[in-house]
Amino acid sequence: MANDSGTANEDAHRLVGAERVLAILAELARHPGGVTLEEMARAAASPKPTVHRALASLSRFGFAAKNSRGHYVLGDEFLRLAFAHHEARPDHVRVGPLLHSLAERYGETAHYAILDGAEVVYRSKADPPFGAVKLTSTVGGRNPAHCTAVGKMLLAHALPDDAAVAAWADGRTMERRTANTLTTARALAAELRATRERGYAADDQENEAGIVCVAVPAYLTSPTVPSGAVSVSAPAYRTPLDRLVRQVPAIRAVVAVREAAR
Repeated sequence: MANDSGTANEDAHRLVGAERVLAILAELARHPGGVTLEEMARAAASPKPTVHRALASLSRFGFAAKNSRGHYVLGDEFLRLAFAHHEARPDHVRVGPLLHSLAERYGETAHYAILDGAEVVYRSKADPPFGAVKLTSTVGGRNPAHCTAVGKMLLAHALPDDAAVAAWADGRTMERRTANTLTTARALAAELRATRERGYAADDQENEAGIVCVAVPAYLTSPTVPSGAVSVSAPAYRTPLDRLVRQVPAIRAVVAVREAAR
């Protein structure tokens, strides 16, 4: 029994240690310009020796490194693995040309996103080749599903009726991002009903003030279940929402061509 208890304690300690290293890695990713050991310790709310050991472990595997100023940054090996994995993803390979086609055609930003619980994750993005204003969204970034066009499009499929929407919203706080954000189950259910009926979703400055968006489902891996959603987003002053909505049939046609090639 003593040996079993000791092993359990050691496993728990190793798990905590691994979680600590991963937390340091995640914090390191928030400082693309580099961060000192002291700054990292403050950000991670951990003692400097603990943070130093975690950074040393990451450095041994090439996941962390020091730049010319002696600041810690993400290591080249971590970046290589991340980019290689992203580029090899089947959905990314399929959707890249589609997004670039949409960005070039409309002069606005195109995204591909998947649903992950109550959030959307942006898997791919294409900025317009020209234009002074580009969106700050990033590949791998997340936003609440209830206030984004891609999120509402995917929720409309995942939650087939008002009862499912109510169950999903029960006990969940829907963050108010702007004055236009839908924050009640009833309002979201009505919006998802409309989304199902018209076959596209819209974001009328609900996630970010001044930004509008339309989204359609993308069936890249299955003919019946969306693998994700494709959107076109724009500053409202440059491309009003009603103008984007008029382009939905053309956007859907571009997506359909790529789906046919799966």
